[in-house]
Amino acid sequence: MKVPKISVLTPIYNTNPSDLRAMIESILSQTYDDFEFLILNDSPENIELEKIVKSYDDARIKYFVNEYNMGITKSRNKLIDMAAGEYLAVADHDDISTPHRFELEANFLDHNSHIGAVGGQVIEIKNGIECPPCPRPIHDHEIKLSLVNEEYVCNPVHSGCMIRKSALINSGVRYNEKWSPCEDRMLFLDLLPHTYFHNLKDVVLKYVWTGDNTTLRHWQKMYDLPPQIVVNARAKHPILYDEWKQLKKCTQCVPFVQHIKLFGFIPLIKIKFKHGQKKIYLFDFIQILRIK
Repeated sequence: MKVPKISVLTPIYNTNPSDLRAMIESILSQTYDDFEFLILNDSPENIELEKIVKSYDDARIKYFVNEYNMGITKSRNKLIDMAAGEYLAVADHDDISTPHRFELEANFLDHNSHIGAVGGQVIEIKNGIECPPCPRPIHDHEIKLSLVNEEYVCNPVHSGCMIRKSALINSGVRYNEKWSPCEDRMLFLDLLPHTYFHNLKDVVLKYVWTGDNTTLRHWQKMYDLPPQIVVNARAKHPILYDEWKQLKKCTQCVPFVQHIKLFGFIPLIKIKFKHGQKKIYLFDFIQILRIK
């Protein structure tokens, strides 16, 4: 039996049926099809989710059910142990992968053997409206600097990343239940000394904000844990933290501007970052939004 190149890892837990269908269909419609799709139901009493998964007649889907609610961290680690693929594509239960995501990420890993995890740019969808992607650091060193500060919740974005399984096996790194539900960021921090990271310039994920997001369901922990993670990261990686502090001093008064153009040349949206604020302009000069 042929071993798939990619194992797609998806834990589900009382997922909204429409979100689950959208996620599954975004995976099954990938332009790169050499993968197994492991779906692990951590809400064993929820028979509706099982019916939805089994309604898709696709041999790449492998459906499993936990005997009891194990929690997200143990479920993620269980999926890693079950995976046969060389690459592990994280696909959370309520996010949408863009059609070329696997093709782009697998191709990048194929040609960059030193990279252990690759992600990309992300479009956030709030109240049905797609927000322009905020640019994420591209190269390894920039990403590692971002992991030791509070400006990113997780980088690369976890639900849109692809991880080389050997990077986990060789390092012994797994998701740490102590940091749940921020186990994704901690995974990257634990991998930091062992491998290299990269973000593609392409959009690989549409992150849908719903009432079922882990971020929203566990908002208190998501609020409390990141500062502790940052303190932990800075203690473990003081050189990176010192460099980030110096860079912040040098750039805090210099604005960063991103332009979005219609048809590639007509100015449509300008996003300006300065002094911790984001200002969005229409046609380069009409301010329509300011976010502190």
